[in-house]
Amino acid sequence: MLRVIKVSRFDLNERSTDIFKRVVEAYVETGEPVGSRSLSKLLETRLSPATIRNVMADLEEAGLLYAPHTSAGRLPTEAGLRYFINGMLEITDLPTDIKDDLEQKCRDKGVSYQALLEEASNALSGLTQCATLVMVPKEEARLKHLEFVPLSPTRALVVLVTDSGMVENRIIETPVGLSQSLLIEAGNYLSSRIQGRTLSEAKSLILSELENKQQVLDQLASGIIRQGLAVWGGGEKERSLIVRGQGHLLSSIQQRDDIEKIQQLFYSLEKKEGVVDLLDAALRGDGVQIFIGSEHPLFTYSECSMVIAPYKTGENKIIGAIGVLGPKRINYGKVIPLVNYTAKILGRLLDLNGEKND
Repeated sequence: MLRVIKVSRFDLNERSTDIFKRVVEAYVETGEPVGSRSLSKLLETRLSPATIRNVMADLEEAGLLYAPHTSAGRLPTEAGLRYFINGMLEITDLPTDIKDDLEQKCRDKGVSYQALLEEASNALSGLTQCATLVMVPKEEARLKHLEFVPLSPTRALVVLVTDSGMVENRIIETPVGLSQSLLIEAGNYLSSRIQGRTLSEAKSLILSELENKQQVLDQLASGIIRQGLAVWGGGEKERSLIVRGQGHLLSSIQQRDDIEKIQQLFYSLEKKEGVVDLLDAALRGDGVQIFIGSEHPLFTYSECSMVIAPYKTGENKIIGAIGVLGPKRINYGKVIPLVNYTAKILGRLLDLNGEKND
């Protein structure tokens, strides 16, 4: 007697479960439709191709498989992939050497928030051979300190520290002959105004004071202050999304029409179309979230999937999210623990950076 396995709304016996699982595993490995003759060689129980075809027909009727062409083998539907992930996928822990390598690459980037996110994204892209996205929520952090550090006669580094201890740097051009004392004066003025405020709050206050001449400041110092605010305020949107490894995703696509769909997806990401909704969905969930194809509007036409997880501080405050973007046949068993562990690394290192800057 065959045991029935119940997952979601589908009831499959052991034979159907075994065949379905083999179809999905073969699809993840090759991306090609799987036929009955190929399956008969993969199954531990000897079944005739005719019996396998009958089972696959039942799975197709249930909405778990489909045939891309009349005479082709079968592929899993999006519902089938979801069923497989939720009920059959076995997630194993990452090997110690991969964990150590990931953590070391991120630690090497020091306390720069932007550099840490970029390195984590690059490392994850290399390990998964997929595109990666790192997203930062819209909510602005409260600020703690800002200063100008001279680099050359015409350049200065603007260092911004948030109340959580994150350090970010930007370079600005400075007038020839600008003294270090004026840079210090501009930095002291800004630091006294930004403490405990968000960037937008501080910017409104400071610009209002400058316009109304409420503070007696040297004209050059005022110009540096405005430029320092501009370089942070103007870059806020650009820093909300980091995309790396687009080439991995394009190299996995073979049809020209599909390449154009992927290019359109990246265009949408650059324009931030749908990204806010995706980030909100990731942040609402608990742990790793998986979006398969049309489950999210952003991926409906690109035939892509995303595995994404929020990264948090030790106080369980969500800072942002990191995810992997790939074809629907990505190796979920490998990608899910990689995304999950990378998110934990980010949270832990950002916490450490915060402690160093308290």
